[in-house]
Amino acid sequence: MEPIRAINREVGSGREIASIEIPRIGLGVWMMNGPNECKNAVIDAISIGYRMIDTARSYGNEEEVGEAIRESGIDRSEITVVTKLRRMHAISYESTIEHCKISLEKLAMDQIDLYLVHAPPEDAGAREPVWRAMEDLLEAGLVRTIGVSNYGVHHLRDLESYAKIMPCVNQVELNPWIQRPELHSVTREMGAITMAYSPLARGQKANDPEISEISNKIGCTGAQAAIRWCLDQGAVVIPKSSDPSRQRENLDSMGVNIDPIRNEIDNLDSNHVSGWDPTVEP
Repeated sequence: MEPIRAINREVGSGREIASIEIPRIGLGVWMMNGPNECKNAVIDAISIGYRMIDTARSYGNEEEVGEAIRESGIDRSEITVVTKLRRMHAISYESTIEHCKISLEKLAMDQIDLYLVHAPPEDAGAREPVWRAMEDLLEAGLVRTIGVSNYGVHHLRDLESYAKIMPCVNQVELNPWIQRPELHSVTREMGAITMAYSPLARGQKANDPEISEISNKIGCTGAQAAIRWCLDQGAVVIPKSSDPSRQRENLDSMGVNIDPIRNEIDNLDSNHVSGWDPTVEP
């Protein structure tokens, strides 16, 4: 599948401010905290063709991501690096600038390809200055593009009221068990891409007998069917795995055709939240 273009647009005019080409599947590295677990997983993933790595300050492994990319033998310009402003740091304009620079230091990089606000700041009064800092980071060239994560419809609508530049991505939990049609639709209407994390509900559905039975009809795994479902929604998907064979299985989802079983997968929606869900917070 061809990469998808993520665009930051000026509010009002719709003028393009910045953009990047994002691979349709990337590697998520949440909870990879064992000795060299993250580093080895990133090196393995890059070796088989992954070209996007999704980390975050709160994951505690930005250093290993940077090390792995440098040791991979692949030019830095070919790899999309995504990281996120930790919620506890999303408290002011100054804190946002400071912690972006710290992430750059940890990654040992001059620029972050896609920088996300990890969740709507808990202090609603901080949301505008935090986003203003994100816009200024973009203008200063410390980041190539900016976006958000775990923003619900009301958060996006509110953002639109004070932003100069709209986010190019909203990263949320999206999978056959939590399909979020309204949130996905509003994200697209605002010119952003949905980036789907936890396509298997944080592994809770990895061995789900129902999707396994459905996917067997077309000769793919349940994981591949779930990932392909996300891709077919127009989302970018970032499954987590430190197992090279599972990484390959996930990447091969791009070659799967779920048309014969799509209706059955659509019927799996149960609003199953696998963990943290700030999209429903005030």
